[in-house]
Amino acid sequence: MNESSNKKQIGNSKLADSGAKLIFENPTLCSQLLRDYSGIELLKDIKPEDIEDITERFIPMFTEERDADVVKKVHVPNGNDIFITLIEHKSSVDYNVIMQILRYMVYIWEDYEKQQENINKNISRTKGFKYPPIIPVVYYEGKAKWDAAEKLIERIALSDVFQQFIPDFKYHLINLGSYGRQDLLSKNNELSLVMLINSMKSAEDFKSLDFPEGYLDNIQKNSPKDVLETIARVIAVVLRKQNVPENEIWDMVDQIKERRHMGLFEDWEGFDVQEERRIGREEGREEGRKEGREEGRVEGKEEGRERHLIAQVCKKIRKGQNIETIADALEEDEEHIRKIVNAAEKYAPDYDVEKILTELSSASVQ
Repeated sequence: MNESSNKKQIGNSKLADSGAKLIFENPTLCSQLLRDYSGIELLKDIKPEDIEDITERFIPMFTEERDADVVKKVHVPNGNDIFITLIEHKSSVDYNVIMQILRYMVYIWEDYEKQQENINKNISRTKGFKYPPIIPVVYYEGKAKWDAAEKLIERIALSDVFQQFIPDFKYHLINLGSYGRQDLLSKNNELSLVMLINSMKSAEDFKSLDFPEGYLDNIQKNSPKDVLETIARVIAVVLRKQNVPENEIWDMVDQIKERRHMGLFEDWEGFDVQEERRIGREEGREEGRKEGREEGRVEGKEEGRERHLIAQVCKKIRKGQNIETIADALEEDEEHIRKIVNAAEKYAPDYDVEKILTELSSASVQ
């Protein structure tokens, strides 16, 4: 897939769906999902090569709003049984998802029947004919509590009276919000990183993001190329939600794909970059109006940049990095970083950015 098609995929109007679709389409990430989160013993040793994507066969049953849903054929280790896994993505609570899944399952079974009939006429009418099991999975990454019915019978009126006549099944819910940060990190694999990134909902989430030593290095060095590309594209979806400029998004994407990025999000505070810059410009214009000087616009913009730089430096100080390392990582003048570090040390361990900024501003005036 070329770069232009990649950008088109990531730029889908349904950003959450695009990110989820990227996860489910990748065989390595999908195998990790089924192995680590399905709770099914038969799938605990599933490998990427055991999974076959058959989603295209069922495109007619998916609407544009459900473009993150996938259908997988899973060849289990004993070589006899074939599971069909239907992965349904939701970014908000859908109370009728159980009926939607039922329609999907029937559609898949009808397709299977037609395939077998083409091979052996009337085979489906024989006593020994059986349909493959389907594992319906709902992957939910919304903020609200998932309280939709997980069993079909819960959506049927008078089910207590007519229970024996009502077909019933339940889907397997993978609720991203139910996994803590440490739960995900303990998996120590690519899917845990992707799920962690997808769980980022606010600037505070990014600011508090801290990876264990060696976690990112392991993924960067050992992940297959296609998995790194998927991770990069998912990150692009997340950054776009934070309104990060396209050129900066693609710079990070290229670094990840080329295995050059060792400190994912380490230098990024998770704020709305373009909004921050707009505020900086507004501060500059306001200062210029107050003082009657054109230079005010530049000062306001520079102050916004300096504030962000201080926040980056403080984050690295907490990680125990020295001045030279910080300056090299941020590509800033070492002497300037030294001044920030010296000022910041006075406000440890809280490292109040505004107080540090005031201290530096006062020192520059003197």
